[in-house]
Amino acid sequence: MYHKNRVDTQHTYRKSDINPTTATIKRVFDILFSVIGLWLTLPLYPLIFIAIKLDSPGPILFRQIRIGRALPDRSLIFHMMKFRTMHIDAERVTGATWATESDPRVTRIGRFLRKSRLDELPQFINVIVGDMSIIGPRPERPSFYQELENAIPYFADRTYGVRPGITGLAQINQGYDTCIEDVRSKVGFDHSYALSLSSLRMWFKMDCYIIFKTILVMVRGHGQ
Repeated sequence: MYHKNRVDTQHTYRKSDINPTTATIKRVFDILFSVIGLWLTLPLYPLIFIAIKLDSPGPILFRQIRIGRALPDRSLIFHMMKFRTMHIDAERVTGATWATESDPRVTRIGRFLRKSRLDELPQFINVIVGDMSIIGPRPERPSFYQELENAIPYFADRTYGVRPGITGLAQINQGYDTCIEDVRSKVGFDHSYALSLSSLRMWFKMDCYIIFKTILVMVRGHGQ
């Protein structure tokens, strides 16, 4: 059942193996990285604002409900923010649908923002307020969540105690999800990342690797 800021669940989660010290340092890192990231990318915002407005009618920012961190009795929900990359009311007729290659719903400037991952810059705000992390599993849409939980073993466990991320191990190894099988192959990456949080040293090495790979994706324009 959906409430203002949570989804009640009957799912029984495994005991979390996250090291408390690692979790604390990860949260401090998230805040510092996001504040610095916002400050460094702020000069890009006016250019992105103008490009979006000139390319297609509609708002500059796009807010969408996503499933967040899972707790023992519920999963939190939040409004994820991005720069708008699709035409306004792109799903008004079809409803929630999976992304596709060369998706016709995506605008011209939206395609560039997605490939460069610049559309995700507003998510720094989600990180600062505690809805997301810099690195973690991809936050799923409620409209797909129940279907995915029923179809994929241990799907819900991937966010137990772990905030969803702007980037992550699964995101750098695969593109956008286009079907359930894409999500199924990502779950292993998400659980591998969760295991790295059991050790401060493992987490640090993993996050450095993911950040490096994310920068390569942005520079090469391999996002989707």
